[in-house]
Amino acid sequence: MQNAIIAATGAYAPPRRIDNAYFDELLGETVSTWLEEKVEIFERRWCSPDESTADLCVQAAHQALDRAQLDPSELQLIIIATDTPEFISPSTASVVQHRLGAKSAGTFDINTACAGFVTALDVGAKYIQSDEHYQNVLVIGAYAMSKHLNLADKKTVTLFADGAGAVILQAAKETDRGYLSSQLISEGQYHDYMGIYAGGAQQPVTEEAIAKHSHQLVFAKKFPKTLNPETWSAMALELNKRLDVKADEVDQYFITQININSIRETMDRLGLSYDKAHTIMHHYGYTGSACIPMALNDAWEKNLVHAGDLVYFIGSGGGLAFASAAFRL
Repeated sequence: MQNAIIAATGAYAPPRRIDNAYFDELLGETVSTWLEEKVEIFERRWCSPDESTADLCVQAAHQALDRAQLDPSELQLIIIATDTPEFISPSTASVVQHRLGAKSAGTFDINTACAGFVTALDVGAKYIQSDEHYQNVLVIGAYAMSKHLNLADKKTVTLFADGAGAVILQAAKETDRGYLSSQLISEGQYHDYMGIYAGGAQQPVTEEAIAKHSHQLVFAKKFPKTLNPETWSAMALELNKRLDVKADEVDQYFITQININSIRETMDRLGLSYDKAHTIMHHYGYTGSACIPMALNDAWEKNLVHAGDLVYFIGSGGGLAFASAAFRL
């Protein structure tokens, strides 16, 4: 049986930089100190008015394809994970397929919010494992949440940002590399805690919805503080059990980067040093479904991961949805 290996990575962030001082002026109060000292975000990238999710995807895809020395025509499948799609319908993946000229590729989007990339990575790997037609699969996590922010809401506007990360999954007969295991968990009772609630079938975008800011990202309720660290560490331990490895045998943990303190608490629960969980949120803000592939790409470029390394991807997002996957690079 063929397995799916990560052949190449790519990433893209818009050139428009937003520093913390911008929000001091925007909100009329000093928030930059809190951002720098408590959440360790110093700047982020936002799309320009004429830039959207598909633009981010195409840029990240080109870098990954170039590094894999792959022509777009050699792709059999494109999966895009995003909850800020180009349109409600059709899929963002179809737009990207056209722009890349990937005429042989099937397409679909996945929306498990910020757990989307790991979910899509899992799905893409299983396509390759189950069907020899699929030799090259492009998986992209993309986020353009700046388009959906209420500029008066300091809980969201200061944290969320834009970007895209891509990987090329390739079929290989090797048994010592590639996809190893995964797990998906949902806690659907939290579906109404955070999201963009207008624009779908339940609540169209009306004047009433706009007045309530339901067409923009809202934190409607407060999540339990320990929910992410508890679930992330439990998922890591489950992967350890399945693979018969110890926590310190994992070379890198790439975890959803909405809260640096939650990542560190997860590392504490696993008894690991913080440098085992590479982070990029400090200069890119929270990029949702893009943050994990962007962090992987950054780690690869900085020579922090190498061929043969065991890595865990652990994502979580609104819904609530959680996804984990283990790969040998």
